[in-house]
Amino acid sequence: MKRFLSYLNDFFCLFFPELCAACGRNLFRNEKIICTNCIYHLPRTNFHIDTQNKMARQLWGRFNFEQAIAFVYFQKGNRVQNLMHQLKYNKKPEVGIRIGELYAWQLIRSEGWVNPDLIIPIPLHPVRLKKRGYNQSEEISKGLASVLKLPVSTQHLIRTENTESQTKKSRFARYENLKDAFIIKNATELIQKHIILVDDVMTTGATVEACSNELLKIEGLKISICTLAYAE
Repeated sequence: MKRFLSYLNDFFCLFFPELCAACGRNLFRNEKIICTNCIYHLPRTNFHIDTQNKMARQLWGRFNFEQAIAFVYFQKGNRVQNLMHQLKYNKKPEVGIRIGELYAWQLIRSEGWVNPDLIIPIPLHPVRLKKRGYNQSEEISKGLASVLKLPVSTQHLIRTENTESQTKKSRFARYENLKDAFIIKNATELIQKHIILVDDVMTTGATVEACSNELLKIEGLKISICTLAYAE
């Protein structure tokens, strides 16, 4: 029966091939979402083994955090941009899950990695969530959680303001646009916890700063920042 299903799947793939989300080439049988070649050539940052990495330095002095890490570098025209486009604009949440899994495997294999207590994705406003159908940061969090064996919470950090686009704003303007956009619910459940705050791409860091400033009002809370990509 298994052999028959395998043949049936191969026949189906002749007419409806699964394509790599990064390069668009056909996936082989044992590949999932992203082909082996693209996984191998992803521009990894290795920020998790350098506490003084570029991303961490960019956030120094803005709020207290334990660690700031990103999986890959984001540059126009590279594989990562293709993946982000598929994730955010082409209705492919599975891309976020897959990249989250890949990053999590890299983290747990690194010396000194200690799991936090909880993963919290940067929330979308309900209007934007309804339009997109899912929160890309939550999908990345699901991938991380499946490997790290951690819970994901979407009930503690809530976005209350549907802010305008951040794309062409300065760091200060972005922060001003976001500083009152988030609230915390059930804060007592996070007392003395260490959380990973997850976002898709970090550019100026205004979004993680606005969220962190709210979360850090909680007694004894520790925050680490984790993004899929870092835009230099």
